[in-house]
Amino acid sequence: MNCRLNVIVFLIWGYGRHIEVEPRYDSPQWISMKKPCFVDGHMYHVYNRGVEKRDVFLDEGDYSRFVHNLYEMNDRNPVRNVHYFLNHKTDTVEARKLFSNQQRDRLVDILVFTLMPNHFHLILRQVKEKGIVRFMQKLGTGYTMYFNKKYERVGSLFQGRFKAEHVIGEEHFIHLPHYIHTNPLKMSNTGIDPVTYLSEYRWSSFQDYIGRQNFPAVIERGFLLDIFGDEEKYMEYTEQRLST
Repeated sequence: MNCRLNVIVFLIWGYGRHIEVEPRYDSPQWISMKKPCFVDGHMYHVYNRGVEKRDVFLDEGDYSRFVHNLYEMNDRNPVRNVHYFLNHKTDTVEARKLFSNQQRDRLVDILVFTLMPNHFHLILRQVKEKGIVRFMQKLGTGYTMYFNKKYERVGSLFQGRFKAEHVIGEEHFIHLPHYIHTNPLKMSNTGIDPVTYLSEYRWSSFQDYIGRQNFPAVIERGFLLDIFGDEEKYMEYTEQRLST
């Protein structure tokens, strides 16, 4: 499919980087929408939630499995071994190993992610033609098969096909990583320092962006850190935004 994109190029003031964006300023909505035309090298906010708003991560093993899939399914080649098995002694689904050493041919760059009990957020940059669609098909199918087998259920797990928005404009681009990384604050208790809570929340890329290795093999940090500066400056930016 041919894509006709009316794009503008702007300078991210204070950061000295140019990116191409669409001139739209919509907020993420949990509604059916027409997917953007995915273009190599462009960034997209991709998200979905459980069907009927149900939780899709019920324990730490589920979160680990999805993070594993973010890595494992990000490959143009077929996934031959998803590295999990049913342990008949404990009657649980277990991962053989989190990451393999096999060379991958990545479909996308995963720049940012956050997992919440009933939904997830990603910022993806397409690096192969139709890479985002192929990656999300593999990700959704693989995790649904795992979840349904583990919890002895059938049917769809997620609310239809994934939602996606083109990263659009300076305000959107600067705000989006912060919005995604601070999503877990919705679950924090009153009185807990928000930065401390985010720094200890494992199921996102925030720890990797502030210099704590959490899932470094999953994400590509270079682009955003080039814009924000380094880990310390990204932490300062987060603290400043949370204090206003």
